[in-house]
Amino acid sequence: MRYADIYRSWKDDPEAYWLKQAEAIDWDEAPTKALFDRGNHMYEWFADAKVNTCYNAVDRHVAAGRGEQVAIIHDSPVTGTKHHITYAELQSRVANLAGALRAKGVEKGDRVIIYMPMVPEALEAMLACTRIGAIHSVVFGGFSANELAVRIDDCTPKAIIAASCGIEPSRVVHYKPLVDGAIEQATHKPDFCVIFQRDQEVANLIEGRDVDWHAFQYGAEPADCLPVEGNHPAYILYTSGTTGAPKGVIRATAGHLVALNWTMKNIYNVDPGDVFWAASDVGWVVGHSYICYAPLIHGNTTIVFEGKPVGTPDAGTFWRVISEHNVRSFFTAPTAIRAVKREDPNGELLKNYDLSCLNALYLAGERADPDTIHWAQKVLDKPVYDHWWQTETGCAIAANPVGVEALAVKVGSPTVPMPGYDIEILAEDGTPKPVGELGAIAIKLPLPPGTLPTLWNAEDRFRKSYLATFPGYYETGDAGLIDEDGYLYIMARTDDVINVAGHRLSTGLMEEVLAGHPDVAECAVLGAKDQLKGQVPIGFVCLTKGVDRPAADITRECVALVRDKIGPVAAFKLAVVVDRLPKTRSGKILRRTMASLADGETFKPPATIDDPAILDEIAEALKTIGYPN
Repeated sequence: MRYADIYRSWKDDPEAYWLKQAEAIDWDEAPTKALFDRGNHMYEWFADAKVNTCYNAVDRHVAAGRGEQVAIIHDSPVTGTKHHITYAELQSRVANLAGALRAKGVEKGDRVIIYMPMVPEALEAMLACTRIGAIHSVVFGGFSANELAVRIDDCTPKAIIAASCGIEPSRVVHYKPLVDGAIEQATHKPDFCVIFQRDQEVANLIEGRDVDWHAFQYGAEPADCLPVEGNHPAYILYTSGTTGAPKGVIRATAGHLVALNWTMKNIYNVDPGDVFWAASDVGWVVGHSYICYAPLIHGNTTIVFEGKPVGTPDAGTFWRVISEHNVRSFFTAPTAIRAVKREDPNGELLKNYDLSCLNALYLAGERADPDTIHWAQKVLDKPVYDHWWQTETGCAIAANPVGVEALAVKVGSPTVPMPGYDIEILAEDGTPKPVGELGAIAIKLPLPPGTLPTLWNAEDRFRKSYLATFPGYYETGDAGLIDEDGYLYIMARTDDVINVAGHRLSTGLMEEVLAGHPDVAECAVLGAKDQLKGQVPIGFVCLTKGVDRPAADITRECVALVRDKIGPVAAFKLAVVVDRLPKTRSGKILRRTMASLADGETFKPPATIDDPAILDEIAEALKTIGYPN
């Protein structure tokens, strides 16, 4: 079947389409209906079903006779350890942990915060919660005590599961003091904390509140899988909000199972038993969907990697993992590939590894610029597929459906909408934009299974954030266009479309041009306030390793490039060379924060920032070009 046929079959009869996809899941009570319209633009999927996430991710594979297949490979270059866990072992470990949580009073609907590094126990904690119907909320390990406290007060967990520490290439991150500080700050107090003690640091346990990971499981009765309603939340994942307060995205159980299972073959083109690797973190949505849940639901082997794209030990670590563990499909962020490209621009380290097992590289997380894709295609000699999705959607909105039909790649586009997504490009007044014109990307309601039904305890905020701007649509917050072939292009966040003397211009397009400069490894363009033009663009460029030409020559060439490719209308006259760009821990460039620096505005650095000291470097670079003016 071709992509066009599948997309049409969904559009012609969404109810029948999604009920058919639901047949791939093992139900305790199968759904009799796919979509439930709750009125006022609120929807739920498979709400009348009964199902268990953990059973579908673990137990059903053991029951099918595949218990000896490896479920999880843990590869930790920062600790120098590797080990494998089979599905049978995972079932035993998760059932024991779930039983111990239940014995301590955790019941269906209770919340559990998980604050862990990239270790298999993080996945076991997530699965143990879903096994007994508890709602987990994973918080990125190493988040500050204050940020953790905010999340404790919002979701009021009965328990916190944490590790004693995390391991970075050059240091140990002390998790337990952060947990203690967060609980002290929070108004809500959890009943107990489970601490997984790592060899690198043994934390002090507070008597009466803290229990040891192993000791508290001793003698506990393993828990069976508890069926829950299809609309029961599997988890809450906090994503940054524009007001600074995090938004608790809810993932409903049944739609999550159906959607993720569909993507593994249709988008990532893997079969049960294949090794799939998403190089991300369990604290992010990619880690939830494609380190933990989707590969296990589909019966794949997943890799939990505790390392970095460069420095653990070098820019060849990705290629080592792929070669050593026989990875078929590899998924990471464009920023990770740019880091590898910057360190090893000619791909010399690839010569040390056999990547014949790899079918394709998948990129998502932020816009994949054409230069990065071209580089990866050249050095890997493999297909490179950009695809686009959000924390709110849980999986791809637009992708190349390789498992159905490998469509022609148009570099710069995440290809086409997936079933369930009816995408339109809208003007500010909500009217559709013509083919090829830039506008706000919006999705006709209802959203498909697996997407957020609402925010945790914040329905009004959900409506205001996503539904209010364009009635009848979900507002993605991204700007882009659709071409004559139906391919979608994501050009920038809506906030990053700048207005230069009345012309709406995409910073993403300018970044695309800058990234094409042979000496530029990475770049960012932002709009700074200007009294005459309203806004003017400023470009920040990081150079490829080994480039020693004068920075002034490079920035002059960058300005000329943008003028040549986009034209004088861009008013691009300012570029500056910097060593690095401020990013979140998941790799997104903090353009809005940089714009605040350029405009001289006071701001609070995002909690997700990887290294706050970079902001001082950016401020110094801005001074050299007269900003803030």
